[in-house]
Amino acid sequence: MTKQMNKSATFPCNKNPPPRRQKLSVLLHNSEPNIFITTQENSFDKRHSNSSTLSPDMSTNSSPRNHFMSPLNQISSPYTKSPWSFPYNNYNDTNIGLMGSLVREEGHIYSLASSGDLLYTGSDSKNIRVWKNLMEYSGFKSSSGLVKAIVCSGDRIFTGHEDGKIRVWKYLNYRKKHYKRVGNLPTTKDYIKSSMNPNNYIEVRRRRNVPWIKHYDAVACMSLDEENGLLYSGSWDKSMKVWCLSDSKCLESVHAHEDAINSVVVFDGLVFTGSADGTVKVWRRELVGKTTKHIFIYTLLDQDSSVTAVVVNNEGTVYAGTSDGLVSFWEREKQTLSNVGVLRGHKLAVLCLATAGKLLLSGSADKSICVWRSEGSGVHTFLSVLNGHTGPVKCLAVQEQLDEDDEDGSDRDWVVYSGSLDNSVNLWRVLEQPELCSSSETSACMRYSTSKLALYDSSRHVD
Repeated sequence: MTKQMNKSATFPCNKNPPPRRQKLSVLLHNSEPNIFITTQENSFDKRHSNSSTLSPDMSTNSSPRNHFMSPLNQISSPYTKSPWSFPYNNYNDTNIGLMGSLVREEGHIYSLASSGDLLYTGSDSKNIRVWKNLMEYSGFKSSSGLVKAIVCSGDRIFTGHEDGKIRVWKYLNYRKKHYKRVGNLPTTKDYIKSSMNPNNYIEVRRRRNVPWIKHYDAVACMSLDEENGLLYSGSWDKSMKVWCLSDSKCLESVHAHEDAINSVVVFDGLVFTGSADGTVKVWRRELVGKTTKHIFIYTLLDQDSSVTAVVVNNEGTVYAGTSDGLVSFWEREKQTLSNVGVLRGHKLAVLCLATAGKLLLSGSADKSICVWRSEGSGVHTFLSVLNGHTGPVKCLAVQEQLDEDDEDGSDRDWVVYSGSLDNSVNLWRVLEQPELCSSSETSACMRYSTSKLALYDSSRHVD
């Protein structure tokens, strides 16, 4: 694994790592001109959060050392113009837990993306909001289609929508913080040109033919290959399309699955797709004759339950979340991927996954987020359950908080954003090496390493 690919995996929306940011404690208490502090007598946010170090399979009464965040000293946000609320101010005494919450009356949160110090949120209101330092920085709105996926490439933002369109936005004015829509994928010119040739039509349903260069159903996922200048999109129309970032042309359309594609990830020359047909497939871009095409390599997973999310960490470990509440994972051995086991942490479907260093975070329809740490050799330590949402957790985004005092990088601090169908975005602090268990209680942080899959079906088509 080259250093270049590791950097690309860590900062997927930028070719260069973002500038060093302030620590989370400094960010939350940074002075503003119109600060006001409320007392405990004021009414505080009713959205309650717990951070538990116990396994999801354990009773919360089984250990006297449960780690819950204290509800003491709950105050309203110190920012008079910030819509974020911070129900807890004892974050310096905790390693992991809820730091803040944002509730917008614009509908469910379906997508999140982090680029540098900016956070993008997409919802079924068709709005894309931009946040910086926990303040509303900018925003833009599409004419139709809820926002199901967001990816960033330099000053361009790509949004995938329920109406099958991929819209392209560009940051134009720093002073006015203005974003402008600069096109679609495919471009109108390419679409018209393609539609004039009958040979460019494919049958997608009975008595319905459409040009192959356009998605005709919801664009559920996207992934960037910055090194080769490519954008991959997966759709509920069962196809994966490959786009050239330099000229916005559709290079290839692959009928990848027999049901909706819910996730697509590019890593180290391989493309991973997960579908509601219960499979995770691996593809590789190769030269075939005089053209370059994506060749099917093999199937990682084939089961009855839908595959809802796929991610790859910096070490090349592949994780797949499924509708039966499991997370399967494979580790790289030389040039192959071997199935190591599954992580059992959720009662309902896993809807989203994210990696942060050695950490894996899984969001679920059971309204919780599980945090795991990879120890290598197929061993994962269960660290915590993050409870704070009142609806299914649909999407996750991660930012690293750089610490100048942490020279060896052993105490990495992460900010995790979670979007939910309860109309909220939560802000969490997560340490890669939290001091939650003593040496005598290490066994309480359960380690999962099993290769047997549970094959019971939940919901095949996940929204």
